[in-house]
Amino acid sequence: MIDKYLRNTHFVSTRKCCIFVQSRIEMKTAVIIGATSGIGREVAIRLIEEGWKVGIAGRRLERLLDLQGKYGPEQVACEAIDIDRADATAALDALLERTGPPDLFLHVSGIGGQNPKMDEAKELKILETNCLGMTRMVAHFVNYVKAHPVYDKRHKAQIGVVTSVAGTDGLGISAAYSASKRMQITYLTALSQLVRMEGLPIRFSDIRPGFVQTDILDPAKHHPFLMSVEKAGEYVMKGLRRKRRIIIFDWRYRLITGLWRLIPRAIWERLTIIRLQ
Repeated sequence: MIDKYLRNTHFVSTRKCCIFVQSRIEMKTAVIIGATSGIGREVAIRLIEEGWKVGIAGRRLERLLDLQGKYGPEQVACEAIDIDRADATAALDALLERTGPPDLFLHVSGIGGQNPKMDEAKELKILETNCLGMTRMVAHFVNYVKAHPVYDKRHKAQIGVVTSVAGTDGLGISAAYSASKRMQITYLTALSQLVRMEGLPIRFSDIRPGFVQTDILDPAKHHPFLMSVEKAGEYVMKGLRRKRRIIIFDWRYRLITGLWRLIPRAIWERLTIIRLQ
């Protein structure tokens, strides 16, 4: 880990002192909601191995403890959090107490899937987790930043939320999922405006992956432009370092979503061959 730190650091010599200047790592502490698998776990590992202190949360405590056991409790704090529960914010406060005020708050928790038969319970569960759960956690952290004196114009909190390219427009095969992702995108747009109105030291990153090889996808089905979770983690890290407002990866999905937005509603609703999940 020391070698990796030194590779990412250069030295500026002066007559009186030697100043350490980090060329890649600007943030030191992160909290990741949804770090038990997939993109959340991949980003957590990358940050930990770069020397960050990381608070990780999710429903499956054993997976969190596995990371903590590997890297040590001094660098990794963990908390079992189910974002669908009303007490999730209290659990988040407990995690923040152990990590201290994070530079990065990354919300990855979410569920999805196809539901052409319109199973009502499945539709409602997707909306509950992706909409209510996300709002519960992000709104609570925004208020945490507002109340904490460490944040100011020179030290802003970065909030990243993993949404999806599926939020570009409604997908008949995944109605609740695409609608929930559209809601998340709109919510981040509204909050970005709000923090400017209120002068809050917060910046947002809307992370919109396409198909990533995670537990959310059915391995028996073909998914175009499927990306490994390692590659997705690389894109997320790159976008967060550059403090990008919208992070879409890769170039193929940037092209697809650009063209997608140009399709008139009347035509889109008549396309019956769309299978994006």
